[in-house]
Amino acid sequence: MEIRDRILQEALALFFQKGIKSVSMDDVAARLGVSKKTIYKWFANKDEVVFEGMQQYIKGMEGTCSQALASTSNALEAMFQIVEMVRGLMRQMHPSIFYDLQKYHPTSWGLWQEHKNNFFLKQTKEHIQRGIKEKLFREDIDVEILARLRLAEVELGFDSETYPATRFDLQKVQIALLEHFMLGLATLKGHRLINQHKQITEED
Repeated sequence: MEIRDRILQEALALFFQKGIKSVSMDDVAARLGVSKKTIYKWFANKDEVVFEGMQQYIKGMEGTCSQALASTSNALEAMFQIVEMVRGLMRQMHPSIFYDLQKYHPTSWGLWQEHKNNFFLKQTKEHIQRGIKEKLFREDIDVEILARLRLAEVELGFDSETYPATRFDLQKVQIALLEHFMLGLATLKGHRLINQHKQITEED
């Protein structure tokens, strides 16, 4: 792996582990076992490392998401795949990531906003429409409104005022919001599939 790619990979790992603000270029250099001068040979500053690291991460996440959704047999199975993806993502993501991006790295925050308002929104709308066609999601729902609600829920799960990390497991928060959203979309047939997947038995 080229040194430039290694810098991005290791920097991103540190950002996810400790938060972006808490990681210095000295920390990245120490993790790589190189001098800080080596890092600045490839990147002008930390902001550039954050931007390119997030760019790579978002691109990879979009590919993984598209592949997961395309390989599922129905919309609810796709939702369950997303739940597992979120579970894995939250295990490695520091709760301050979104706050740090927004406050200290606005250009990189713009990358997330672009991803959210284009790729994520489009995928979410297509997913809901698929579920409606499969009669797993209700026909009376407003796809545009609920797709945008889902986008807002993701960021809400990282809001430190609503869900402070000292009181909440942020992985549980994101999973709970996603499952609540899924149940709100589901028809009776959809609810049965959800209960079956979660091994829940409910009385009629």
